[in-house]
Amino acid sequence: MAVCNGCPRQCGADRENGVLGFCGVPENPVVARAAAHFGEEPCISGERGSGAVFFAGCTLRCVFCQNYALSRAKQGREITVSRLRDIFLELRDQGVHNINLVTASHYARAVSKALDGLELGIPVVWNSSGYESVETLKMLEGLVQIYLPDLKYLDSALSARYSAAPDYPEVAQSAIREMFRQRGAFRSDADGMLRSGVLIRHLILPGQGQNTKRVIDWVSSEFAPDEVMFSLMSQYTPMGDLRRFPELQQPVSPALDRALYRYLCSSPIENGFYQEREASGMAMIPKFDGTGV
Repeated sequence: MAVCNGCPRQCGADRENGVLGFCGVPENPVVARAAAHFGEEPCISGERGSGAVFFAGCTLRCVFCQNYALSRAKQGREITVSRLRDIFLELRDQGVHNINLVTASHYARAVSKALDGLELGIPVVWNSSGYESVETLKMLEGLVQIYLPDLKYLDSALSARYSAAPDYPEVAQSAIREMFRQRGAFRSDADGMLRSGVLIRHLILPGQGQNTKRVIDWVSSEFAPDEVMFSLMSQYTPMGDLRRFPELQQPVSPALDRALYRYLCSSPIENGFYQEREASGMAMIPKFDGTGV
């Protein structure tokens, strides 16, 4: 039995033989969309878009997930490693700036096989929740040029309540350190497009300003200003069944948003982005309709 212990859940499911684990998907990749995407940071999306491959299933499954159709409903089509490799080449040939692997942690083995020996000529972006095993990330060394992890929580009570992962803070910190070990200080080209390095994202949650401040403080203390990029996001949109979570049933308040923006500006962080509250809503969520699969 080829059990899967690739993520921090360590559930030991025999996914190759149809036994599903916490992520809820088989060993072969399930993909719902592969197309140019313009909703990332400017240094990722650029003018031609990021070649985003949206994978189904998730090792975290946050209660507020905006991609519910992927993370929970597992919308998409199962494909082979060979087809995944062809998708990367097709996106490259469309002129995108990079290949953006969105929530692919539970398919790391398949992705590493698809990328092995593949000369794309553009960066590969690992776009993840941050809830990752260091051992799994080591499988990607030399294959991924840009790491784009979330750092959702540095409060274990929050990560337990919203993501059933009380160990998220420690796991994500270790994962981000490994990402930085692999790629080092970020590097951009003459057009401002990110070519290599780590860009850490954080989504502000309603009423959770202290969690955000702890995230900003950790990034500030862990890395020098010229080592990583940071993106503070205000796009939180209430979605899904939040009856058990009344505190998440409204967007981030303008007052909290302004206070955290000022806190970020006063921090040592120099390189990155701030996403205004106007970016919240459904407009930037793509259609998971099988395009490009």
